[in-house]
Amino acid sequence: MLLAYRWVLATLPFLVFVVASSGDRSSNFQNCVSACYGDYCHPQTTLSLGLRLTRWTCTDDCKYQCMHMLTDIAIRGSSKIHQYYGKWPFWRLFGMQEPASVAFSLWNMYYHIQGWRQLRSKIPSDHPMRSYYLTCAIVSVNAWLWSAVFHTRDLPNTEKLDYFSAALVILYSLYHTVLRLFNQYPTRSREDGHIQRTPVHVLWSSICTVAYLAHVTYLSILPRFDYSYNMAFNLTVGFTHNLLWLLYSLPVSLPLIRRFPFKSKTYRPSYASEVAVFVALMTAATALELFDFPPWGRIIDAHALWHLSTAPIAKFWYDFLIKDSLDDGWREPKR
Repeated sequence: MLLAYRWVLATLPFLVFVVASSGDRSSNFQNCVSACYGDYCHPQTTLSLGLRLTRWTCTDDCKYQCMHMLTDIAIRGSSKIHQYYGKWPFWRLFGMQEPASVAFSLWNMYYHIQGWRQLRSKIPSDHPMRSYYLTCAIVSVNAWLWSAVFHTRDLPNTEKLDYFSAALVILYSLYHTVLRLFNQYPTRSREDGHIQRTPVHVLWSSICTVAYLAHVTYLSILPRFDYSYNMAFNLTVGFTHNLLWLLYSLPVSLPLIRRFPFKSKTYRPSYASEVAVFVALMTAATALELFDFPPWGRIIDAHALWHLSTAPIAKFWYDFLIKDSLDDGWREPKR
């Protein structure tokens, strides 16, 4: 399923990180960094263990110190707080650039681990969607792990791993949503017990695989990361995914899909509205990103609050998946 973090990536216009921001373009900042480098960055300079483990250099440390010095001056003078290299000024902790976002990313990862455990224990082993849901939970855990790494240190490689992991969750969520809602998942033959896959399943699997490989390849070979394309890709895939699941919650008077293989189109389970609630909650959560603001106490900004809000929503979604998987509509009537 499209779990918390990837819903947001799908429904929210990404903040396009730029190479330079107003803060690091200023002459005061550049002069400060030059002076710091000349005074402190020598071969014998040794940074703390935490900074070395998180790959800070002396130049990086000078940029950090100058950023906060200028931010202190701006706060005392009630002036505008600037971004530096596309980010707000945050207090670091043990080398972590954005410790609050790191903590909340790990909190989301915990909920997805718990969700995986619930799916594994409560969904029958022969359920046709079980393996897809479990895989999506694992993919989501991986994505939140790289989110934590990226917020620890924003480097070219950690950025790509974060974005590529996010795209994988979004696309895989759309992939198995189509299989689920249009009943194109593999089934087991009654005669010989072999797994049967429809031509649509094979074609759709191939399309999604090629699409993801092309997406990663395109962004990897460019001399500079194409943030606009990455945003458009995730928005398109995510919006399609959300729209499909909203069809599930439509009233009985609008039976556009057959929700279960052994029920009619007019069958609508009592919990179907939870899908619409989930989409509404995630839309509200993404609004935090739209109202971007300087971090409170240089610790928590809108992005961190977004991560904070998505974790409990993930549990809500896993609970829905379990209800859907245990519905009588999956059971073939006895003859």
